[in-house]
Amino acid sequence: MTTTGFTRRSFLAGLGAVGAATALGGCVTSTGSSAGGGSATGPVTVQSNLSAPSAKQAMQALIDAFNKKGGSQASLNTVASETFRTQLPSYLTSSNPPDVMTWYAGSVARSYADKGLLLDVSDVWSGVTGYSDALKQISTDSGKQIFIPTSYYFWGLFYRKSNFAKWGVSEPTTWAEFLQACETIKSKGVTPIGLGADNSTPWVASGWFDYLNIRVNGATYHRELLAGKHSFADPQVHKVFDQWKTALPHFDPKGTALSFQDATTNLLQGRTGMMLIGTFLLDTTPKEDVDDIGFFRFPVIDPSVPLAEEAPTDGFFASSRTKRTQQTKDFLKYLTTVEAQEAYLKSSSGSSLPANPAAKDAGTALITKGKEMLNKAADLTQFFNRDSSDALQPTADAALIKFIQHPEQIDSILTDWQSAAKKIWAS
Repeated sequence: MTTTGFTRRSFLAGLGAVGAATALGGCVTSTGSSAGGGSATGPVTVQSNLSAPSAKQAMQALIDAFNKKGGSQASLNTVASETFRTQLPSYLTSSNPPDVMTWYAGSVARSYADKGLLLDVSDVWSGVTGYSDALKQISTDSGKQIFIPTSYYFWGLFYRKSNFAKWGVSEPTTWAEFLQACETIKSKGVTPIGLGADNSTPWVASGWFDYLNIRVNGATYHRELLAGKHSFADPQVHKVFDQWKTALPHFDPKGTALSFQDATTNLLQGRTGMMLIGTFLLDTTPKEDVDDIGFFRFPVIDPSVPLAEEAPTDGFFASSRTKRTQQTKDFLKYLTTVEAQEAYLKSSSGSSLPANPAAKDAGTALITKGKEMLNKAADLTQFFNRDSSDALQPTADAALIKFIQHPEQIDSILTDWQSAAKKIWAS
């Protein structure tokens, strides 16, 4: 099983801006119409983790648009995101699994393909037009396609434009300017940095680790570290946390007791000044506030390190045990079309970018700015668990939350993190 990194140049040349860092490797079980008894009737069942109101509404609009076409039909079941994450292995190993599931490209899809749990959708890809070879590569496992990418998004430091204007804060570009902006916000009686990494969304803290690591050590080192080629106790990783310590006094002291949704509310209500998060922040932002949301690129720390950005790619895969193989493939084929991706975006918060380069995005100033940021990036990463594994994510959660709460224990934290990670890599 191999993992191949993509540079921004090679990836964006064929894709236009979709972010991905790894090609899928390993093996996949080829499943034809007879596998799993693929002749059952009834609608294709779509299990979705897109539970934010606007995202759920957009998914239903997508299902409705597909059903109006006639022929194969689909039904939607939405599950809270964190519940979905923990239940996904059970969905896929069930004797009667959902036919299609929302998820993302990367190591998790690869690991399920290794176990023969994902449907081979190579024949769906054979009829796809417009998608680049790069997108096909990140959806391929041992020569067979097992994933349908439909959108991507970006991360950044989000804030309310009206508050920055009121406080006299400009978007910082360097780390020194960022710390100065924090001091200015703090002088207004506001906590500069919100977090939202409680027990329900602890992975939010990984965004800080990812960005600090790719700014201090670069994207190549970051991916190698997550693949087990370096130790979390290495001096290079210590440098990441030394940098983090300079900003830690500006973090919300309650940040590890709040979900990212609650942290978003604090940001919108002016109790915090900014927040490092993905554009899914807009999914929980009231529509009347969306135009007041701005973002800036994670600040430059070392000018000699090429600027990489996080650009996770989302989409769908299907169970190899589906009893509606052809209907499932009909639905997946529809998801690749301009019509489907624009139908979703029109009903959503407009926080993502379509994977089909012919489909129109929301066209807002924020989305346009984000797309330009990705186009200019020297490299693209996915996110901690997408570039590593869902099994490694809890080790990051434990280490990073403990660091935020007890930064003075960083030496033992990194030693313990490496020990926990080593067990995952060896399994």
